[in-house]
Amino acid sequence: MAAMTRAWDVFCRVIDNHGDLGVAWRLSADLAARGQQVRLWVDDASALAWMAPHGDPGVQLVAWTDPAPDLAPADVVVECFGCDPPQRFVERMAAMTPAPVWINLEYLSAEPYVERSHGLPSPVQVAPGRVLEKRFHFPGFTAETGGLLREPGLLDARRGFDRDRWLQAQGIAALPGERLASLFCYANAALPALLGMLAAEPTLLLVTAGVAAGEVDRALGAMRDRGALRIQKLPYLTQHDYDRLLWACDLNFVRGEDSFVRAQWAGAPFVWQAYPQRDGAHRVKVDAYLDRFLGGADPALAAPLRRLWVAWNASPAAALPAADPLPAMTAWRARCEAWRDALAAQPDLVTQLLRYTGHPS
Repeated sequence: MAAMTRAWDVFCRVIDNHGDLGVAWRLSADLAARGQQVRLWVDDASALAWMAPHGDPGVQLVAWTDPAPDLAPADVVVECFGCDPPQRFVERMAAMTPAPVWINLEYLSAEPYVERSHGLPSPVQVAPGRVLEKRFHFPGFTAETGGLLREPGLLDARRGFDRDRWLQAQGIAALPGERLASLFCYANAALPALLGMLAAEPTLLLVTAGVAAGEVDRALGAMRDRGALRIQKLPYLTQHDYDRLLWACDLNFVRGEDSFVRAQWAGAPFVWQAYPQRDGAHRVKVDAYLDRFLGGADPALAAPLRRLWVAWNASPAAALPAADPLPAMTAWRARCEAWRDALAAQPDLVTQLLRYTGHPS
């Protein structure tokens, strides 16, 4: 049954790197594609010029200024990552009967607390005698969590993807016998070692615009290639084309949350760089994910893969495990495909939100 149409307000603040906006836009566009009316409140929408240059007819952008536009709240209010809607807006929510459904969409993690915390209420006192309930929605990798963003038809599109045609349209031409790898990363002192590792066999490294391109420039200087490694820099890609980049490559290096999730739907071998934190808390997230992803895996795959991920996420940088260059690609791909299929058997994030807010789906 199709979901009934209701109005949604999605709030997002751009902290850095545009990752929060990437998630908020995918969420908003997915809701709109399922017949919902969406207003996306964002304080800096500039990155949408390349993420989603054509916009979406079902998503209305609202400039989140100070003071904020004085608009009536929608039926459902989603604040992404605890960004706190404007106080006046919350007061208007409290004045409504019934009050809007209020959801705090949290960051993605595989840590055990996610299952315990998903769906918990948080009372918010707006005024004397007036309390609103905010619910925490935690994305995750198990049936006890809020799921992952996965729009309907994504995996069908993945199965029908014409790799050669897409690569040709992008001006990307691999040489015979050359593997394709993509690089999307934060600043990482281990990058020179990674380039050396990749140069051990013929590889075309497709480098995304921004930080990754700058890191490669610093590592190689005026050089374009290194050993058997060739470098090709890419322009800023739309979210649609970035997905297809992941589908086209034999190996993907991703960062943050949005590309991390999309790499899993790609089903190809990937290495994730969590958002670096000074206290090393990001390492906990990496270990928690690997514990789930590698659970029951052959140690011949699990051990070198864990060493690679841990070294790529070390702060300060650790030596990459050059003694075992890269895990066996065939076994690695099989693991990624099986993991993707297991995740696809669970309800996606938007389906769960629609069910929670009373929409049949």
